[in-house]
Amino acid sequence: MSKEIHKLNPNNWVKLHADYLYNFAIGRINEHDLAKDLVQDTFFAGLKAMDNFQGLASERTWLVAILKRKIIDHYRKINSNKGKAEVKMNFYADGEREGEWIEERVPSNWNNEIEKQIENEELNVALEKCINNLPEKYAMVFRMKTIQQLETEDICKELEITSSNLWVIIHRARTQLRKCMEDNWFKN
Repeated sequence: MSKEIHKLNPNNWVKLHADYLYNFAIGRINEHDLAKDLVQDTFFAGLKAMDNFQGLASERTWLVAILKRKIIDHYRKINSNKGKAEVKMNFYADGEREGEWIEERVPSNWNNEIEKQIENEELNVALEKCINNLPEKYAMVFRMKTIQQLETEDICKELEITSSNLWVIIHRARTQLRKCMEDNWFKN
């Protein structure tokens, strides 16, 4: 039994696949301009990698695989930059008030809400770091099911896995996430 060999036709990519890829990206990124940029990057990367296309998957499946890597790269990039931002305090630089706080910049209310927000942001950073440490497929399935709340059937169809396989992956991802969060968040 011979398998069908698929061909690439980049002249039709925008017409045939742009909307699908955009909807795929927007479901994972939730930022319109970034989703458009990732689709463009996908097309560009596809053009550069045409020689590597073996024809074993359909053109769309191949482009979606490239887009998935672009999305993962995006999350890795933004997560590697978190925590590197430097907090700068505003002081008068010269004159008789040199070194004093600029009164307009001083926070007016240091209440529990600010502490909760900071703690939530730190928790999100720790959780995202743990998700990024999961095997790629585990992270993707976990995000799709738990964060994006996609239907099991849709995830299985998109990733070409069975529902029992999906639930095994979810279980393993949650187990690894629990351990990672215990080691990196709850012990602090």
